[in-house]
Amino acid sequence: MSTAVISQDDIVDVRDRADVRRQIKLVVVFAIIAALLLWFALDINDPTIKYLLGARTKDNTGSEINGQNVAWGGLVVVLVWMVLAALNKIPRGVWGVVAGITVGIAFFGGFIAWQYADQTGAGNFVFANPMPGTIKLATPLIFGALAGCMCERAGVINIAIEGQFLTAAFFASVFSSAFFSAEMGLVGGILAGVGMAALLAVFAMRYHVNQVVLGVVLIALATGLTSFLLSQIPNDLKEYLNEPLILAPIEIPGLSSIPIVGPALFNQTLLVYLMYISVGLVSFLLFQTRWGLRVRSVGEHPKAADTVGIRVNRIRWQAVLFGGVFAGLGGAYFTVGSTGSFDNNASAGNGFIALAAVIMGRWHPVYASLSALFFGFVWTLQTQLSFLGKIPPELLRASPYLATIIAVAGFVGRVRPPAADGEPYVKS
Repeated sequence: MSTAVISQDDIVDVRDRADVRRQIKLVVVFAIIAALLLWFALDINDPTIKYLLGARTKDNTGSEINGQNVAWGGLVVVLVWMVLAALNKIPRGVWGVVAGITVGIAFFGGFIAWQYADQTGAGNFVFANPMPGTIKLATPLIFGALAGCMCERAGVINIAIEGQFLTAAFFASVFSSAFFSAEMGLVGGILAGVGMAALLAVFAMRYHVNQVVLGVVLIALATGLTSFLLSQIPNDLKEYLNEPLILAPIEIPGLSSIPIVGPALFNQTLLVYLMYISVGLVSFLLFQTRWGLRVRSVGEHPKAADTVGIRVNRIRWQAVLFGGVFAGLGGAYFTVGSTGSFDNNASAGNGFIALAAVIMGRWHPVYASLSALFFGFVWTLQTQLSFLGKIPPELLRASPYLATIIAVAGFVGRVRPPAADGEPYVKS
């Protein structure tokens, strides 16, 4: 469907209705953000805020900036983009992305300025660079999102990422403790993740169990199994079975010295560097190799793939097990990558957030990873803002999940999963 506008030169300008809806949506969203920024600017009384973009040292305890100017500047930026949107001067593609990123940064700046201003009685909290925390918290989410992309691109729904995380976290702890090696913990996590993936593949492809129900059952199995195994570890053997070594940061010379982003990106653990490599690897395999083409074909039209000689279930098995490797690495983060010991419900729902990142990223490994970064960013922000008291703590604790719902339901819009996602294939 389309709308037609006749100009003075009798030239008929035909516009698609989807384009009209997009324009209205942009104007409304930008107007809401502009209204919020105006409120932030007017509500600030003491505009001086302190920020710290690098590591805190004796010589670097933070700098000061006028928060009210930040809010006003953000408002101007958003108003400019709103006018451009009203004139339909923001095309799809690169400029649309630039508009979204610019408006997002402007809103973030104004929001942070409002939050950290007026600290007369609350002490002098300093706004710290959120990138290190974002990378840290997003690491398991990105691994889980890659696992989800691999499975669902092949036509197998993987709700069980949370269960894979739990078992991988437990066995990563056991392996690391038993072998006195944090790297061996990664091996244990991978084995557990692949083991859970094998269970998913057996029941989904061999016995044709409903894959959504199967995912829920596997999560319940992982929760009960890890809880039982943890309870069976005697106190005198905990140092051999549940006191894992933690991965040490590895600084990359040169790159780690880049201002602001260097320490956050290039002074990380082996697990984080594996995450960087994994995003590129999965993207390359899925979209640049013959095997990736086969994976996508069995996820879209398995019967057509079968007619050209592709063994559908074999490819699906390979994709699900390969996805288990990433889920295992993501689960290992919760023990050898962070806390240092396994506890019940160690993954704390991160598997479900990773699943949301898959949907928000439209089943593409790069977009899903960016979505996971967004969720990690929201979590980091929630932790920082909890000390300021301007937003109720209950709302802050719920903010990552609210962001998940808003992002998936409000901004992603209608998305289409692989056509044969969740449909078992039986060769006729």
